[in-house]
Amino acid sequence: MSEEKEGMSESSEGEQTQPIAGDSIPPLADETSSDDAVVEETVALAEENATPMEEEVAQDSHEEEGPSSEEESHEVLAAEASEPVAEEEDVLDIEEILAETEVIGTAHDDFNWSITNKGGINYSSEESANLTEQYAATMNAVLENEVVKGMVTSINGGDVILDINYKSDGLIPQSEFRDMPGLKVGDAVDVYVEQQEDGRGHLVLSRRKAKLLKSWESIVDSYENGTIIKGTVISKTKGGLIVDCGGLETFLPGSQIDIKPIVDYDQYVGRTMEFKVVKVNEIIKNAVVSHKALIESDLAEQREQIIGGLERGQVLEGVVKNITDFGAFLDLGGVDGLLYITDISWGRINHPLEVLTLNQKINVVVLDFDENKRRISLGLKQLQPHPWEVVASGISEGSTVNGRIVNIEDYGAFLEIQPGVEGLIHVSEVSWSNQPVNAREFFHVGQEMEAKVVSIDQVERRMSLSVKQLSSDPWTEIAQTFPVGSRHEGEVKNLTPYGVFVELKDGIGGMVHISDLSWTKRYGHPSEFTKVGEKISVQILEMDLQARKLSLGHKQLEENPWDTFENVFPVGSYHEATLLRRDDRGAVVQMPYGLEAFAPIKHMRKEDNSLANIEETLTVKVIEFNRDDKRILVSHTRYLEDIRKEADDSVRKEKQVDKEKTRQAVKKQQSTVEKTTMGELEGLAQLKEQLGQDAPAAE
Repeated sequence: MSEEKEGMSESSEGEQTQPIAGDSIPPLADETSSDDAVVEETVALAEENATPMEEEVAQDSHEEEGPSSEEESHEVLAAEASEPVAEEEDVLDIEEILAETEVIGTAHDDFNWSITNKGGINYSSEESANLTEQYAATMNAVLENEVVKGMVTSINGGDVILDINYKSDGLIPQSEFRDMPGLKVGDAVDVYVEQQEDGRGHLVLSRRKAKLLKSWESIVDSYENGTIIKGTVISKTKGGLIVDCGGLETFLPGSQIDIKPIVDYDQYVGRTMEFKVVKVNEIIKNAVVSHKALIESDLAEQREQIIGGLERGQVLEGVVKNITDFGAFLDLGGVDGLLYITDISWGRINHPLEVLTLNQKINVVVLDFDENKRRISLGLKQLQPHPWEVVASGISEGSTVNGRIVNIEDYGAFLEIQPGVEGLIHVSEVSWSNQPVNAREFFHVGQEMEAKVVSIDQVERRMSLSVKQLSSDPWTEIAQTFPVGSRHEGEVKNLTPYGVFVELKDGIGGMVHISDLSWTKRYGHPSEFTKVGEKISVQILEMDLQARKLSLGHKQLEENPWDTFENVFPVGSYHEATLLRRDDRGAVVQMPYGLEAFAPIKHMRKEDNSLANIEETLTVKVIEFNRDDKRILVSHTRYLEDIRKEADDSVRKEKQVDKEKTRQAVKKQQSTVEKTTMGELEGLAQLKEQLGQDAPAAE
């Protein structure tokens, strides 16, 4: 201890000559307690920032020196009273430590280790460089954001400590090792370096990110090189499934699950399967996988073998995998073929489901195939002989057959006698009547019918059938049954713009022309007079046996009223008429006795120059009567003109009578005045003569 003190005094004496910054040092007695606190704090900071290797060096130096730094400081403080010079030396050392502690607080790499190197081993610069190089060689060059191998060194308290051969170990929560239930010390695992040092100088590792990165690398490799990856289906989503591939969720479309359509996706949830990556998105780190691609690749070789060995006429076994409206697709053991609807059965079918079912195993014959397009046409009916080749011997011309209607066209209907054997019933062979038949109204698909074979051609595979020939021809006796002039009742079968077709008997009918429906009314269409299905009485007007036509009439059941109408409606006569209908050409009015007449539009104007309205009753004048054409023309305007003319004539007559009366009165007055004047003239003449006689006498 005395040696240490002497050493300290010697160092203090050597240092007294050096200038000391700051104020003069106060008495030690006042700062003893504060100096103790500063020393302890400094030592604590140094120990905190020291690395494991530095702590070992400090420990070795302490063992060699003997007492600890704390004991040494206490001994120095105890000797302060007897050695004043040592007191100044201790204060100087503390101030130097205090000055150094002002920079402590930065990273431990910047710590000045020379302030605590008492008892340490001094190395030369070459030895320090050599030791540093040897120490660095034991460490890995670890970079952030990379995956490295780490060894489990400890598992404690829910954490796993890993050594990645770096200057410090990393700690990862044990929850990131759930997929490794047997994890133990010494196991090597991949980890991801997030940070070499965080704010507290700790190495930050992550196994979850390492797994995700490795999984993404595996997915990209599968996409680029076609390698196979494994994944577990974890859930169902719209349009497909979600697959967990090493911690990354990928999408499996429903169309990529299997080569055949899948309806129930739930059966795949929880199943581990192999996949190929068919699409990746580097931006959002997402991928689309396919299990179907694996199956197709496995079937590719089988497909090549099957197609390479195909021959027309070869019979194969297939499984119905899909059914459509136009046919069925069959799996022939790795290659698909199409069985078209027309090649399923010799008979007519409306849909393949009438014969086939899904997953049904059937034998088919190869009709044609295209190696380039991988298309195979199959046939089922070709495995059986054509029905026309084994048609029943009982079917011949004149024989009667039964069947069902399988197809209807405008020209007739096809009757299937047996599968693959059909005959045509033409519309002309439906009824003996000459009335046109609408095949789509007369026949119905699936209808059971009986027909007579008119002709048969096994070479062309054609057969003509007839329904009307099942009964005798009624036209052979029509002259006796329906003579001209006879009256009958029939049923309205059809209406056309020019007449009504009436059926008098099965196979016998005729037409009533629209002009023969009524003597007095003109119809724009027969529907204004009757309807289909109604009964109507007719009279046979004409008969054409060769053309099988009957001309019928309905108005002929009554006498022709036009012989009487000529006297009732003479030209110039006036009648009350009701307006029935009107168009741009004119109007139809109803006259007495139900007779209809026509008035041109210009003849239907009233006194105020407006047109007459429907249902309005007017007085009209007959301006034309044609008995042969059964036509009457009337005019309301002419009636108004006649009224005005009569009024004018009446006024004219009255004026003429008044004029005549005036003339007679004037004439009478004139005769009276003439007589008076003559008498006066005779008196004047006599007076003149008398005056003449008196004049000479006076002379």
